[in-house]
Amino acid sequence: MKLTRIGVLILVLLTTLFYLGAGNAVFASDTIKIGLAGPFSGDLAPYGIPPKDTVRLAAEVLNRSGGLLGKQVQILAEDDQCKAGTATNVASKLVGEGVIAVIGHICSGATIAAMSVYRAVKIPVISPSATNPSLTLENKNPNFFRTIPHDAAQANLQVDFITRHLKAKKVAIVHDKGDYGKGLATLVAEGLKQKKVEIVIFEGITPGAVDYSALIRKVKHANPDVVAFGGYHPEGSKIVTQARKRNIKASFISGDGLKDPSFIKIGRKFVEGYYVSSPADISKVEISREITRILKSKNQKAGNFGLQAHAAVTAIFNAVKKTNSTDPEKLQKALRSEKIDTTLGMISFDKNGDILGSGFSMYQVRDGQFVPVKW
Repeated sequence: MKLTRIGVLILVLLTTLFYLGAGNAVFASDTIKIGLAGPFSGDLAPYGIPPKDTVRLAAEVLNRSGGLLGKQVQILAEDDQCKAGTATNVASKLVGEGVIAVIGHICSGATIAAMSVYRAVKIPVISPSATNPSLTLENKNPNFFRTIPHDAAQANLQVDFITRHLKAKKVAIVHDKGDYGKGLATLVAEGLKQKKVEIVIFEGITPGAVDYSALIRKVKHANPDVVAFGGYHPEGSKIVTQARKRNIKASFISGDGLKDPSFIKIGRKFVEGYYVSSPADISKVEISREITRILKSKNQKAGNFGLQAHAAVTAIFNAVKKTNSTDPEKLQKALRSEKIDTTLGMISFDKNGDILGSGFSMYQVRDGQFVPVKW
């Protein structure tokens, strides 16, 4: 058969695609891919690197014992820098790589942005840290789960603490305008209003700014008993440092977005006494202690969300074992029906995908450490 030049080129292209496809099929048959998405560079990397370390550790241990379904587990980690646009691209890349599930994303805004990509292919997604309530309560993705309670629970705890323990009458509320920070701040404001506490300031700031002196002047003039901040440690540490330098005596309180060693390292003496709500202490859970010990031997730390990420990937491993399958619908059913022994203790998921068996506690910075508050 005589082929034209175009015909030859088409044949070569088709042959190349065939072998590439065959190669990918062979590779896929030898491994089970699980995606991991979060900030692994930039200011928010301290929130993403510990989950990456703990998920990889979980896969290493599993692979040494034979893997899943007789195959090795491969963790594909992608850096979204907690940016919505980047998160969407990361999600598309992971889906294109053929992952059966995703651990992540870390920040609420990035997680919300990526949901449409994952929803289209119906694979399970479990975040260890995205706390915006809409992710589960507004059904953004019926295949989404999380190993951390949502912000409504965290906000309720903060409201109780502010009113019952700190006995505040006037509160200034500041947020970073993000899905997580503004969302948490709004829930705290609503709860305080129901308790008849006066909100003297409710204001958003520009993340990344060097100077927040205009805000600090407003806070000083309003003279609140408490300043509640919704956001992450880079901004939180700057605000409290500038406030203390202006002799503002109010108590400061924030959510889990500030419970990271970087917050204390940056803020130094100025963050002493700062209150944060964060996942309940799990240091006495046997699996948690063992994972923390192994990480320490590798010069790694669990951080604020590493153990939640380990619990998330453990839930995926369990679902694959229970169903003897990587079919997404079967995995989802297993995730909703199984109780799993994890670094967080025995957990399960409710009909919305929210965790059962884990909650929040209050902590305070004392002598350069986050210490649980008994109240």
